Amino acid sequence: MKLSLSLVLVLSVGMAASAQTDGWKFPCPQNEIARYTAQRAAGPITIDGKLDEPSWKSAAVSPRFVDIITGGPVIHDTRAAVLWDDQYLYVSYRVEEPFVHATFTNHNDLIYQGNDVECFIAGPDAYYELEINAFSTCYEVFFAWKDTFEKSGLAKYPEFQAAKLVPFNGVGFTRHPRGGRVGNFDHAMPGLKTAVHIDGTVNDDTDRDRGWTVELAFPWQSLKWLATDGRSLPPKNGDIWRMDFSRFNTYKEAPPAKDSGGWFWTRHGVWDSHIPECFAYITFSTNTVKLTQAQTHKPCNQETGPCSC
Repeated sequence: MKLSLSLVLVLSVGMAASAQTDGWKFPCPQNEIARYTAQRAAGPITIDGKLDEPSWKSAAVSPRFVDIITGGPVIHDTRAAVLWDDQYLYVSYRVEEPFVHATFTNHNDLIYQGNDVECFIAGPDAYYELEINAFSTCYEVFFAWKDTFEKSGLAKYPEFQAAKLVPFNGVGFTRHPRGGRVGNFDHAMPGLKTAVHIDGTVNDDTDRDRGWTVELAFPWQSLKWLATDGRSLPPKNGDIWRMDFSRFNTYKEAPPAKDSGGWFWTRHGVWDSHIPECFAYITFSTNTVKLTQAQTHKPCNQETGPCSC
């Protein structure tokens, strides 16, 4: 009886999984792809890496990142959050790291060869990649899909002339159903703002660090190449974008942990960041992030007169 019941359970789970992923051509389990609602910032955001604005303190934060391949737990905590206003799309990361290291210092150095966090933003015909390390050094690439490159209108822009483009086929998922891509590996987003704040000391292992925080501001108008479907910039209430949030490390947790060194908000199931179909669904809400009562009141000060507390 036990054996029969177990067999029935296994078959039931297998059939349910098969039904859910029927026709699904991608390595990430479709039912695991994260969903998040990004609300409007309640006030100005200063890009200094500190995440001390009331809006960041009240914004919904992602779950702890998991391994890119297995979806299993990883040794250090990493979380992300998203806000927006009429000018910018804001992304933040909180990175736990006991020994903060960074090496590369020039824009578009290959910082993925060290420790970094990464953000991808996808449209229907193209996607953008940003990597940043603890020195606030950035690496940027803009990718376009070959199957729609001409009809999307991207080919007419100077940034996407043939001489500036390099063929790209992914990393671990090299047979994407859409075919290949081209990438501008010398891209620099106009108006991009980035900052890092380190709670510790970089490249000094004589002390123990707490980690680092990252703050990013992407101008909506600089994302126009992702809006080839006519989507609104800034978004309208209920608009959905696909975004990916990750962290890569040169170190791994010791066995028997199965640590690939790549940690993600939503796992891809294979060693490859470049699968927009696995990116999180980010729904934009025109509701302003709700602050606590303490955050909406200024502290009392006898010199400036009475106030409510």
